[in-house]
Amino acid sequence: MPRVRRLHADDWQLLKNVRLEMLTDTPMAYVESLDAARRQTDTQWQERAVAMSGDGSMTLVADAGHDGSRFCGLMRVVLKHPQDPQKPVQAMLLSVYVAPERRGLGLADQLLDEACAAAAGQLGAGLMELGVHEDNTRALAFYRRHGFETTGASRPYPQDTSKLELVMERSLP
Repeated sequence: MPRVRRLHADDWQLLKNVRLEMLTDTPMAYVESLDAARRQTDTQWQERAVAMSGDGSMTLVADAGHDGSRFCGLMRVVLKHPQDPQKPVQAMLLSVYVAPERRGLGLADQLLDEACAAAAGQLGAGLMELGVHEDNTRALAFYRRHGFETTGASRPYPQDTSKLELVMERSLP
């Protein structure tokens, strides 16, 4: 089973390589385009790595468990503070990716379990939220198996506003 660890600010080159792979493999899954990502300078990638590993954000990466090993997956969680202080702090799941050769082997389950545990334990979140394209029945089923429920809310899908992104959430321990 791959090792899952938190992305650090000095992992900017890994972040760049992974993001370019993600955008090449599944371009409609992310708001950023491959061309826009390719135009980023090394300094901009370094800044992104800092932001993605800061206090209100955490990015988990999976690899084979030794230095220089092939990257296998990524999951990013950001905090979303509610306007109502009576409501729990929410974490939002973003940038979910599993490399093609690792799909169907349980890595998405492992990443999601660790992301939920870290969001609750390290970020203090009481809820995890995510958006799923309305036509992505496999993703909807996957998240339902992991305790997520549709909230009834939706928003336009960023890459095709004629479609919807369904909001799902799950309570965290």
